[in-house]
Amino acid sequence: MTGPAPHVPVLLDEVLEALAPQPGDVIIDATFGAGGYTRAILDAGATVHAFDRDPDAIAAGETWEETREDPPRLVLHQRRFSEMVEAMAEAGIERVDGIAMDIGVSSMQLDQAERGFAFSANGPLDMTMSQSGPNAADFVNEAAESDIADVLYHYGEERQSRRVARAIVAARPLTTTGELAEVVRKALGHRPGDKKDPATRSFQAIRIHVNGELDELKQGLSAAEHLLGEGGRLAVVSFHSLEDRIVKTFLRDAANTAPRGSRHLPEARENPLPRFGHLTKAIRPSATEIDRNPRARSATLRAATRTSAPARKDVA
Repeated sequence: MTGPAPHVPVLLDEVLEALAPQPGDVIIDATFGAGGYTRAILDAGATVHAFDRDPDAIAAGETWEETREDPPRLVLHQRRFSEMVEAMAEAGIERVDGIAMDIGVSSMQLDQAERGFAFSANGPLDMTMSQSGPNAADFVNEAAESDIADVLYHYGEERQSRRVARAIVAARPLTTTGELAEVVRKALGHRPGDKKDPATRSFQAIRIHVNGELDELKQGLSAAEHLLGEGGRLAVVSFHSLEDRIVKTFLRDAANTAPRGSRHLPEARENPLPRFGHLTKAIRPSATEIDRNPRARSATLRAATRTSAPARKDVA
């Protein structure tokens, strides 16, 4: 097999069941990463357009034989998945049969200390998925204390965000993941042996902020609505409550299953036709998968099928 993924993709069987790729289908892997979903979709006979803003991921994908077929069955796009509509238009494709999205940082990025996403090994305080633009060090060393506190609270759900932000500002300049982690631990009173490292929430928050991940997800879902043809399948894997809430809200609204107005508070307008149907309940990994891949523990899959209703006018 050419181009095997070095990491096991989360909920792979469930994602494939939701997408049901067939020979001749055109599927978008919106978050290529190490290529786990793409490999399985290619093996099912479909063509894949894979997106990733990380140049390392794209460079690895360019070694796959499917990129050199005529026509290629793997087309790589080094750009944000929120730009799917524009990219597919440039490729001459108006509609696709399925879209897979695996939100957040990839295992490949977490495992590379030099990328600065994790504190398990000391590395430069970077965290940029695209390896360009303002990074985590820029943020923690230059942002106002109140802005840091807001990011930690809203994106990391850190209840003691103000205390942590105050400690970060007092410790400036910070240049490595180890330095930042130690500042957060000291501010929160970390005890060796605690089940969860208290720096986890702050690292998540800063990473989400630096990469604009939640806005990217919202725009990507809208792009998916625009691109999927009738019967097209959407499968989204998220890894924390902020992401899952966005996906759940989007799909409920698109399927007209969100809570309705009451006789005391009627809806302002008639509901449009549902743009998605066949919404699945939240699908979580089995105990067996978690044992095999502990990083799958927090994963949630939601899937839905595109109807014939037109996309919203505000969709990109």
